[in-house]
Amino acid sequence: MKKIDGKKHVFIIGCKGIPAQYGGYETFVDKLTFNQKDKNIQYHVACAVEKEEYGTCDKIYEYNGALCYNIPWDNIGSAKAITYDIKALKLFIAYARKNNIKNPIFYILACRIGPFIGKYKNQIKKLGGVLYVNPDGHEWKRAKWSAPVRKYWKISERLMVKHADLLVCDSKNIEKYIKREYSRYNPKTTFIAYGADIKKSGLSDDDSRLTDWYAQKNLKKGEYYLVVGRFVPENNYETMIREFMRSDTKKRFALITNVSDDFYEELKKRTHFDSDERICFAGTVYDQELLKKIRENAFAYFHGHEVGGTNPSLLEALGSTRLNLLLNVGFNKEVAEDGALYWDKTPGSLARLIDESERMDAASIEAIGQKARKRISDYYSWDYIVDVYEKLFRG
Repeated sequence: MKKIDGKKHVFIIGCKGIPAQYGGYETFVDKLTFNQKDKNIQYHVACAVEKEEYGTCDKIYEYNGALCYNIPWDNIGSAKAITYDIKALKLFIAYARKNNIKNPIFYILACRIGPFIGKYKNQIKKLGGVLYVNPDGHEWKRAKWSAPVRKYWKISERLMVKHADLLVCDSKNIEKYIKREYSRYNPKTTFIAYGADIKKSGLSDDDSRLTDWYAQKNLKKGEYYLVVGRFVPENNYETMIREFMRSDTKKRFALITNVSDDFYEELKKRTHFDSDERICFAGTVYDQELLKKIRENAFAYFHGHEVGGTNPSLLEALGSTRLNLLLNVGFNKEVAEDGALYWDKTPGSLARLIDESERMDAASIEAIGQKARKRISDYYSWDYIVDVYEKLFRG
């Protein structure tokens, strides 16, 4: 195990663990550690493990130079993420105290433990440490939560903001919201975006992984619109499906998503998408090189997210798909600027944009795609994001 003396120690709490197998925060921590340049920073990462596996797994392991600590989930439904974060924070505070670590940084991803953070903030302060928080994006607005749970998330967000020494926002719109909503606390904030992988796929158009997938889904290069994302109402699947069905396009609409039966059946009942053979629910794609190639070969990408900060799926699309049609909300415009076309939820808006897109010439589409790719490479590459984070952690 590594010697820990003489380094800047950053304790990361709130992701499910690395290597990344899940979503945005896990990918962020994986990329932050993989692309590390300043070897004088020592990362410590909390990683979740199922209780039944905890007895036989390594309690501490090393990955990308980071020290990773397995912490067992409590099997208590949606509250397990709260107890997981608390256990991780307690473990890391005890570790810093035992090893007499100077000026540690505790970086908590998301605002799940607000009602409990006060006493731990006092302990961090006694260590000479600081508490950084990434506030994520409006968890309390998500439709999947019941009213009492949404109320908890809002209270928790407020208390995390109150106690944080610094809030690291991955969207300028989230930063503005934090400053406006919680002005009574005079929160200190900074903006550091989420990153994107800007390398092209290593697959060729005739690679069997791609051609087999196309054959299974009845899709062809350049002849489909695409969406990749979680299958939840706030991502506006209903609007995208309705508007696509209303359009005159002969192309297909491929939805790469983890379908939930209830929402799927509800959408089917409300939109009758099963009567339109252009709609293709394509399941999930875990092969990242294949997914990149599918993005690159799409005619256009739809993005309907309206809750959250910098969305990983949007960044990947802007970096790889020639034409992106985005819901016109602040989060999306902030990222893409003039490297995309925009629609709103007014009936007919997206359908018109689809039809207009197909009348555009190749040069116009390529010009928009170049603007999008430049925007991502200049401001959202992991190389750039890691530089900004390391500068912050060095102080």
